[in-house]
Amino acid sequence: MSGKERAHDARDGLYDRLKAYEGKPAAIAGRGKDPVNLPMIRHWCEAMGDAHPAYRGPDAVAPPTMLQAWTMGGLSGHQDRSEAYGELLGLLDGAGYTSVVATDCEQEYLRPLRPGDEITFDAVVESVSPRKTTKLGTGHFVTTRMDVRAGGELAGTHRFRILKYAPAARPAEAVEAVEPVESAERPRRPRPVVNRDNAGFWEGVAAHRLLIQRCAACGTLRFPWLPGCNDCGAGEWDTVEAGGEGTVHSYVVMHHPPFPAFDPPYAVGLIELAEGVRMISNVVGVPYDKVRIGMPVRLEFQRVDEELELPVFRAVEDGPAAGPGEGER
Repeated sequence: MSGKERAHDARDGLYDRLKAYEGKPAAIAGRGKDPVNLPMIRHWCEAMGDAHPAYRGPDAVAPPTMLQAWTMGGLSGHQDRSEAYGELLGLLDGAGYTSVVATDCEQEYLRPLRPGDEITFDAVVESVSPRKTTKLGTGHFVTTRMDVRAGGELAGTHRFRILKYAPAARPAEAVEAVEPVESAERPRRPRPVVNRDNAGFWEGVAAHRLLIQRCAACGTLRFPWLPGCNDCGAGEWDTVEAGGEGTVHSYVVMHHPPFPAFDPPYAVGLIELAEGVRMISNVVGVPYDKVRIGMPVRLEFQRVDEELELPVFRAVEDGPAAGPGEGER
């Protein structure tokens, strides 16, 4: 927190009022609208491409990452939000922090959830940050912690963090920067996050090879790269090189937010490779509004600046048209 931001908080006393809500309930005696059930588990697994056998059959359990799904209120919302949490958000709104964006979450899994489990939950305001300035604007991070129970037994915790902020003003030069400019003037693309779990993938990209992990125990292919196998849990693996053929399984057209290194609108596809795994990448070679589900594509490597090449997928001419299902943002 900068000295200027600290002085601002001290001057208006807002932060002291926000801090007073720490430890107060955010949701009280919440109840999941549906018990844990196989149809929701099936839809989740299909959307995530997760075929683990533990999530099917008479002894199925729910994927742990579905923890929050059982507490969501849907379009009609929940009636369990506490008065204190509403007051906190109202205080931020009144101070001009009227925009909100979710920033991250943390989950802890204590026991598997099984079909038929009735879900209840309580939540507390865990922390409110000092005033922060981000690229989006200036505001406060609010973290809530939810305790999720099944049949009264603690099954997991879910920490959820939002930023309530006043959007940063966009100077004229910043607005102009999102317009197409000469490549020499264009800001650089964001760098991919490279760590010990995925470094081999990016080494392959640098050599113009798209590498897919293969479990050394059960032979299952997986993408994106992970430290262990989703199917059998084994930690040993090797790689196979993708042939480069694929189809558009799904896609979105990105219009917003504009970013200086990109020229919206552009198509982002979920590509199903011939090897059976899926990956997200740009679809190139056709206008964004001509991308279709089922369109055949082929891998190529696109240099975006002097340091970075990325795998993209070029549409293959005369590919079959496909039905509805595409989306736009």
